[in-house]
Amino acid sequence: MSQPAWHPESFAARLPFLRRRALLTQATRAFFAARGYTEVETPYAVPVPGEEVHLATFRTERVGTDGSREPLWLHTSPEFAMKKLLVAGAGPIFQLARVWRNEEGSALHAHEFTMLEWYTPGAGMTGLMDQTEAFLRAVLPPVVSCRGIATDLSRFERLTVAEAFARYVGADVLATADDAPALAAAAGARLRQRETWEDLFFRLLLERVEPMLGRGHPTFLTHWPAAQAALARRDPADPRVAERFELFVCGVELANAFVELTDAAEQRERFTADRARRHALHGPDWPMDEDFLAALAHGMPAAAGIALGFDRLAMIASGADRIGQVLWMPPPM
Repeated sequence: MSQPAWHPESFAARLPFLRRRALLTQATRAFFAARGYTEVETPYAVPVPGEEVHLATFRTERVGTDGSREPLWLHTSPEFAMKKLLVAGAGPIFQLARVWRNEEGSALHAHEFTMLEWYTPGAGMTGLMDQTEAFLRAVLPPVVSCRGIATDLSRFERLTVAEAFARYVGADVLATADDAPALAAAAGARLRQRETWEDLFFRLLLERVEPMLGRGHPTFLTHWPAAQAALARRDPADPRVAERFELFVCGVELANAFVELTDAAEQRERFTADRARRHALHGPDWPMDEDFLAALAHGMPAAAGIALGFDRLAMIASGADRIGQVLWMPPPM
């Protein structure tokens, strides 16, 4: 039986990783402070935790002094609240936020973890990738090693999803959009019963594409199909894709970023579609975030934002093999 996290021997084994994490936290705050960013804090228990179709959440409740009860959820990201601050005029902001995602737990996943999010008014996708490269080079050594994979930060690969599917799957992912049989035929894959195009897209991404990314050098996987836009705007030069990227380092998915969608009507349409899919899978849950949509309608400045898994960054910085090694008080596994 493994020792509890509070046991001195267990803590001593984690301490070198935790000290590196503490230095990483200091370096992160120094990086953003030097560039004029304001560190913010937003509520963790919120009426709407997000609109992702597949993320499981933690529910709680607020009890008023009059005995009234209001359902709340622990947020899966501070994104909505931070974008409201952009509308308010907060300017460039960042946050080291605790976030919660239920039904997750592995060497790379924890139910409760730290997310570094920052938003840059006026930035585009290229500018945000440049900034992300500068951040990683500022807080990490030139070569990092994690889970048996060494990655050199001297250059970063920038690869579109279409290029990645052509290279590693042998399929034209944009030409076969919304046509699951066509994508399966092009990929030489057997289409599973009731498997949608999106299901197949993510299966191929997980099985054939992601294992090839962020190994010798970090990889930005850019220009996602419009169906996976989430809260990113469509690329004005090619509406088949969205201005979104993910970042892979040491073979680990580290960050997800958008050039933010600021059109309230289009965002409502996306939320409505996502809610219908989520409710069909899991039943009704929280109301539409009308306050967030009202903020977008009031006028959010053009901006780019990124969510980076800080615990995973600590793993990469320290060479840890498991996320529990970089948590001050990991939960029992």
